[in-house]
Amino acid sequence: MSRETSLAKNTFIMTIGTVLPKVSYLVTLPIVTAKLTKAEYGTYDLIATMVSLFLPVVSLQVQAAAFRFLIDCKDNEKEKNSIITNVVTFVTVTSLIALIILYFALLQLSPAIRILICAYFFTDILLRTLVQVVRGLSNPVLYSLCTSVQPIVNMLLVVVLVYFIGGGLEGALVAMTGSTVAALAIVLVRGKILAGIDLKLLSKDTLKELIDYSWPMIPNSLSLWLLRYSDRLVLISYIGINANAIYSAANQIPSIYSLANSAFTQAWQENASVSLKEDDAAEYYGNMFDNILRILSGILAMLIVVTPVLFMFLIRGHYSEAYYQMPLLLLAMFFSSISSFLGGIYVAHKKTKNVGITTIIAAVLNVLIDLVLIKRLEIYAASISTLSAYLFLSVYRMQNVRRFQEIKYRYANICGCVAVLVGMCILLWFHNVYLNILNFLFGVIFALYINKELIRKIFAMLKNRIRKKG
Repeated sequence: MSRETSLAKNTFIMTIGTVLPKVSYLVTLPIVTAKLTKAEYGTYDLIATMVSLFLPVVSLQVQAAAFRFLIDCKDNEKEKNSIITNVVTFVTVTSLIALIILYFALLQLSPAIRILICAYFFTDILLRTLVQVVRGLSNPVLYSLCTSVQPIVNMLLVVVLVYFIGGGLEGALVAMTGSTVAALAIVLVRGKILAGIDLKLLSKDTLKELIDYSWPMIPNSLSLWLLRYSDRLVLISYIGINANAIYSAANQIPSIYSLANSAFTQAWQENASVSLKEDDAAEYYGNMFDNILRILSGILAMLIVVTPVLFMFLIRGHYSEAYYQMPLLLLAMFFSSISSFLGGIYVAHKKTKNVGITTIIAAVLNVLIDLVLIKRLEIYAASISTLSAYLFLSVYRMQNVRRFQEIKYRYANICGCVAVLVGMCILLWFHNVYLNILNFLFGVIFALYINKELIRKIFAMLKNRIRKKG
């Protein structure tokens, strides 16, 4: 199987585990925005995002090391079990200790809420660790199954507990925890993770090797968290929880793009690591960058043209201000996707320190712009700072990655795609019916034109398969 075919296959499988969760989330979004007050929804969103901050601190990002090191030892059963044992044991112990501290740190909340938060944090951290183990073992099907089950179960529980029973914030938290437990049970049983754990294989040397790789990614993860969520903390501090609710609602449709890209990113990290050993790695990376630029541009163009309709159906309640933030956030997600692609090359070279440094710089830039603009532009400050930070991160990585990996860029293509997408986002911002129709026509033509070669190849492949079956 060729590298391109393997990448396409894994991306397709990962996409199933990405699209299904988003579809189920889109079902729950109108429910939580309608049934929870702005204050409750702002708190609910904050709890969901805090786990992303909690994970790297508690686990020292050792699950990222599990993924990368398991790729290199697929045929060595003892080494595989050693990595799994050390990773799972370390994460379990550190998580339990951290959650005891967290429980007593949240004294302002009721005991029931504190227990639910701690239960959700523990199960989610353990689940995120185990799915990285599954990825490292090259089992994308199980990975997609787990990442699909969690949001689907969450959707069902939200419908029952929040919509019908009216459980409010407590019901939403029970749904989050219950769905995570369901996914965790599947990965433990189907992945046979427990069978690979042997406490006799606990080793300080193995754990040290894993942590030596993973600890430089802690600043990277914390910086990514700042990039994604510091805007919300600044909004809460300077404007209030209601502003966070509006900004969170504005992020929902752009997050569709981000989640769709995450499927490719995860498949690409493995593919880039394997391709590093090939003689034509430089040419391959350059061609992949150009192809991904076209695909990402086409997908974003199509998302932009349907955004007015999606916003009308998905965002319920008093969130009209959120619409005008989305053009900036859509562009931010585009540059985030470019930087994620380049991040896969860093992972292939095990340049975790470089990943951390580039993300830290972008995170600092994000916070500074937030603080400078928040009083003048309010919610716009958060959107502008996010776009600026991801734009910087993608441009910086494009140049920085050349220090250790030769890669050629077609700058005319890059500038052309960016110019078109910026123009479409400007038309989207005006929120005018006639401009939206013009945007729709232009976006469809643009997406088809820049991906015409890929579309031809897909149709040719389908024709060949049909002929063979005939």
